[in-house]
This record gives sequence, structure tokens and C-alpha cells, in this order.
Amino acid sequence: MADLPLDTARNILDAAFAKAAELKLKPLVVTVLDARGVLKIAAAQDGTSLMRAEIAHGKAYGALALGMGSRALYQRAQEQAYFINAVNTIAKGAMVPVPGGVLILDGTTLLGAVGVSGDTSDNDEACAVAGIQAADLNANAG
Repeated sequence: MADLPLDTARNILDAAFAKAAELKLKPLVVTVLDARGVLKIAAAQDGTSLMRAEIAHGKAYGALALGMGSRALYQRAQEQAYFINAVNTIAKGAMVPVPGGVLILDGTTLLGAVGVSGDTSDNDEACAVAGIQAADLNANAG
């Protein structure tokens, strides 16, 4: 399994927050998990609402759990709600199948996932993608 260094995770987090500032978004939480689903780094901007950290984690966790960005999970939930509900039950409700959970890839090698929550799902996803791309890695939003 490929490693996601802490410095790289920090760069992703910082670049995601920079994108949020550029877009003038609401306060965000950014969570970076490694390929095993272990927390590498997470931070909440001042003024985030309650549960944002859990939502950001759930977006990243869901992407890792099913091997696809959470935009694809959202689409699948529209088409196969029973499947996503069943998987989320198995995951003890830990998945959040809406855009904002993005896989981190080095070429085709999975390094982890980023979850962002606080603004619209599309804006959350844009910040996650920007963070990953700033680290010269590939983003798979689904």
C-alpha cells in the first residue's frame, strides 16, 4: 500500500482552504485520510457549524469504502438507494454519499481521500480537487 506523507496531507489541506478563500466560501472542515482510512490531518475553519467534521470524514470514508469519489456515490444513491443504504448500514452510518469526498491518486495508485464540508457540495468538492491537484496528485471525484 502506498504511503501518503503527512507533509503532503498538510499541503492538500492548506490548498483546499486557499481555494475556499479564493471562492469566498462559508467556513469549511477538511479531512484527509490515508488509503487505510486512517486520519492523516483534519482542520476546521473558525465558524464551522456542528457536525461538519463528521460530514467531511464521512465523505472521505465513503469514497475509500467503495473506491469511487462521493459524486459517484451520490449518483448511485439516486439509482440504487437500497444498495447505498445497505452499505451505509454495514458501515454503521459512517458514509456520507454526496459530493465533496475525493480520492487521492498518484497515477493509478490510491493514496487516500479528502473530505470537505461546509459550503455547497459542489464547492466542497472543488476545494478537495484543488487541494489534491496542488500536491501534484490526481483527484477522482467520481
